[in-house]
Amino acid sequence: MTGLNDPTAYLGELAALLRAAGLPADHVAATVDELAAHLAESGGDAVDEFGPVAEFARQLTPGGAGGGGGERPAAPEARAEFWRWTADTFVDEKLLNHFGDEGWEVERVDALGRFVSRRDPEQPQRWEYRRELVTLGREGLDEKLAPDGWEACGNWVIYAWFKRPKAASLGPAARIETPQPAPSRGNFLSRRFYALVAVIALAVVVAGVVVAVRDGEVSSGLGFATGLLAGAAVPVAAIVGFQLWSNRSR
Repeated sequence: MTGLNDPTAYLGELAALLRAAGLPADHVAATVDELAAHLAESGGDAVDEFGPVAEFARQLTPGGAGGGGGERPAAPEARAEFWRWTADTFVDEKLLNHFGDEGWEVERVDALGRFVSRRDPEQPQRWEYRRELVTLGREGLDEKLAPDGWEACGNWVIYAWFKRPKAASLGPAARIETPQPAPSRGNFLSRRFYALVAVIALAVVVAGVVVAVRDGEVSSGLGFATGLLAGAAVPVAAIVGFQLWSNRSR
């Protein structure tokens, strides 16, 4: 029952568990609608995104296991805002800190290099980020940065990202009284990135023309350019495939 991969089946069982725990029907419906919208937008697997359904249901129940006591229950995780976005390495660290100041906490980096982020709409806190270049795992960076409050929040190819709450340095000032609306876009590729892509594309075209002129055959140039593009696609596909396997095996 906890290994449901179909979103409809997963959310159906989750709704049944929440109703059995005593949550109002309208609250259960709103929670399930929000989670369904998040899954539709992210395209993720329900179990990967939220964990085993029984455990997730307990998290969404005030008191953690159905008991409320006399304390005010914490805001359910389902009420949090979720957002996936991407940026190139020319601007990602700057944007991470910009959105961190708006309360967005990166939970992980997915197989496509997108930052999977969440924000508590009731008690948003400021976050700060840093990016490190790595070659073999995180190379001891976790232990090195931990004394200063840095926590790993994702890695992709040769980069690792770390986060820490600003509450440690700002205290109450880290609380965001009026959070900005969630961004309406998820793609933040810079002009420098597009310029780099254009330069690479131009280099491939020039190389193809040179080969065609040398051999006196247009097909030679086209074949050479196609081979360059195919050769570039192989390592990219390998990297993405490795990231997909890594995420599945966590």
